[in-house]
Order: sequence, then C-alpha cells, then structure tokens
Amino acid sequence: MDIFWPLKILAEIITSEILRIPAQTFLAEVVSYFIYDVIKIFLLLIVIIFIVSIIRTFLPPEKIRKILVQKNQYLGNVLAALLGIVTPFCTCSAIPLFLGFIEAGVPLGVTFSFLVSSPMINEVALVLLFSLFGYKIALLYIASGLIIAILAGIIIGKLKMENLVADFVYQNKIQTTSNDIKMSWPDRIDYAKNYTLEIFKKVWLYIVIGVGIGAFIHGYVPAEFLVKYAGADKWYAVPLAVLIGIPLYSNAAGVIPLVSALTEKGMAIGTTLAFMMAVTALSLPEFMILKKVMKTKLIIIFALIVGGGIIFTGYLFNLILK
Repeated sequence: MDIFWPLKILAEIITSEILRIPAQTFLAEVVSYFIYDVIKIFLLLIVIIFIVSIIRTFLPPEKIRKILVQKNQYLGNVLAALLGIVTPFCTCSAIPLFLGFIEAGVPLGVTFSFLVSSPMINEVALVLLFSLFGYKIALLYIASGLIIAILAGIIIGKLKMENLVADFVYQNKIQTTSNDIKMSWPDRIDYAKNYTLEIFKKVWLYIVIGVGIGAFIHGYVPAEFLVKYAGADKWYAVPLAVLIGIPLYSNAAGVIPLVSALTEKGMAIGTTLAFMMAVTALSLPEFMILKKVMKTKLIIIFALIVGGGIIFTGYLFNLILK
C-alpha cells in the first residue's frame, strides 16, 4: 500500500476543486502529479535530512572513515556500494549524505559509489523484482547495479576531481572533524532542525524545477510511446529509455510497477531495467540538488560514467535474455 495515498487525494482535490482544472485531462494529470510529487519530495527531504543529521551527531567522523577508508582503495568502493544496498536512502538525501561523507574524510570516489548504489538498489527492489520476474532477473539487477556503482566510484576517484566540489564542503570538513564534543539531545535536535532549514532553503527551487519537467514528461509522454520507439528491435532503444528516465523522479520500488507494465506490453527486459536504473540513479531532481555542492563539470562526468554503465547493462541484458 502506498503510504503517500493521502497526498494523492490532496493533490487531486487541489487540482479539481481549487484550481478548477477538468478531471480526466492531461493537464489535470500533470498538475496533480506535480503537486503530489513536490509535496512528497519536500516531506521526504525534510524528514530524511533531519534524521540523517541526528544520526550524524552519533557517528564520529573517525568511525565512518575507518569503515570506508581502506588500505586497499578498491575495497572502500566495494564496501560503500554494499552499504548503499541496505540503507533506505533516496536521491533527495544526496546533500546530507554527500556532505557527511566528505566531512568524515571519505574519498570522493568512495562517496560516489555509495550515492549510485543507495537509490538504485535496495532490499525492497530485490523483493519486488523477485516476485515479478524471478530470482535470476533480481540477482542480475543487483549485480549490475553494484558493478556500476563500484566502477563509477573508482573512475571518479582516479580522475582526482576534488577541486570540482564546492569550497564550503571542505570548510565544513575542517569544522566537523575538529569538533568531538558530546552533544545532549536538545543540542542534537537543534542542530538537525537548523541544518535541515538551511539545506531546504538552498534546494527547494531546484526541486520544483526538476519535478515540473518530470510532471510534463509523466503527463504528455504515455507508456505507449516508450513501447513504440524503444522496442526490442530498435538499436537506439536502450539509450532512448535512459534519456526518458532521467527527468522522472522515483525510487526503485516506485518505478518497478511501471517496468512490469512496459515489459508486459513488449518492451525488452534490458531496456526496461535500463529505464529503471536511469530513473533511480540519474534523476534530474538529484542533479538539481547536487548542483549546490559540486560544479557542473563533475555532475556531467558523473552522469556520463553512470549513464554509460547503465546503457551497457541494458544491451547486455537484452542480449542474454532474448
């Protein structure tokens, strides 16, 4: 059951009763989707940043560093990707996670391995994929997601692009790593509240823009379009599905029902999984958020590396699962 169903009802009421947009129209669907997603993402953003901020007060930077900073540099990427599977974070938590890892002294490449893995693959996605497609597809998806996350982090780490991260991130690192004073619960709550408000002020407009684009795609690009132009017999099917998936916002669990519907309509499984990976790991709202903590060049490089891995995986799945 969708825990956000009250928000859907609220969005429909606002659309039909307050805005007076006729029901059963594309405009009504777009507006309702936009209102629903903006409210949902705002709530998730506030709750997740607040919770992550509280957790960060209990995790000394040295502890995180010991877990993810290994003598074997590649082991750190592997551990970060595996950690991403079992943590219930979505793309809207990108800023607090990114800041927290960098402040803790975790290398940039290792941080990106986690940021790719966490929204792309999780235990809910595994269960849903197993129930819809069987264990082979579920395991292949998990394995491919892990490989993409690990390789993306390793490549970004090798490129030495720390200079493309916003200066204030490393300033926070100095402040945080030098502060080992134990905090009381009121102090923790005050810190989390202030930090949440500060981040929300910086990113709310980016989220509205990203969701607006996603709402337009959602309302005016029907599923039949994907099947017609991204069928198994089209060489461009996989990259097209990835490009269409980027503006949409959802987590793995939310997009799997759409993947199931598209597969039933005849889209190749590799193409649908590539679409799913793009929605969860390359979402436009995530890029809008990350723009506040890193330069555009780094975001583009990150998107190209992950996107290339997803496209390769889509072609590979289509070849293996004919």
